[in-house]
Amino acid sequence: MNLAECYRILGLQSGASFDAIKASYRRLARRYHPDVNPADQQAKEKFIELTEAYKALLATIGSPELGQAVSQATDRVTVASTSGATRITRKPPAIQIANLSPLEQQLKATSYQQLQQMLKEQRFPRAIALVEGLAQRIPQDSEVKQWQAIAYQRWGRQLIQERQFDKARIYLKKALRTDPHNRSLWAEVERDFRHMEKLF
Repeated sequence: MNLAECYRILGLQSGASFDAIKASYRRLARRYHPDVNPADQQAKEKFIELTEAYKALLATIGSPELGQAVSQATDRVTVASTSGATRITRKPPAIQIANLSPLEQQLKATSYQQLQQMLKEQRFPRAIALVEGLAQRIPQDSEVKQWQAIAYQRWGRQLIQERQFDKARIYLKKALRTDPHNRSLWAEVERDFRHMEKLF
């Protein structure tokens, strides 16, 4: 895959900036991600193609370390087809550790594992406390802000199920304020508000 093809796959003109490449990849990856399109083989193939193009561009325009970090971060989903059945294997995501001290890197990695477990077990107040503490410790980290917004959104969704609508609204709005540029989050919160209106 040549560079011109990589730019075309990401919907960009040749020579686009790093920020434009990153933004385009994130937008398209959310649209074609296998978790969003579980029964769509074409979407899975498109996601793999996007990921390969993204890795190739970053390996070319960035440092080898950046290309390796991106490779690890985007290789989270492996799609394999055996005897007509599609199987998706998730790898743990690489955590961005740029500009963090070794102590902060370790704290972030450990906190991520704990956060995932708490969200899985629906221990949302504890998850929020954990990620809010982490956001105070590493305020410049955009990934931690995303985790914080997700924790708020998931708790808001749970509160809707428990018919605590006023409290749910507070946490859903907090999620949007915490990560205002995350389109995927906006779509999820919008879906939650529509569901709440139906129940109300």
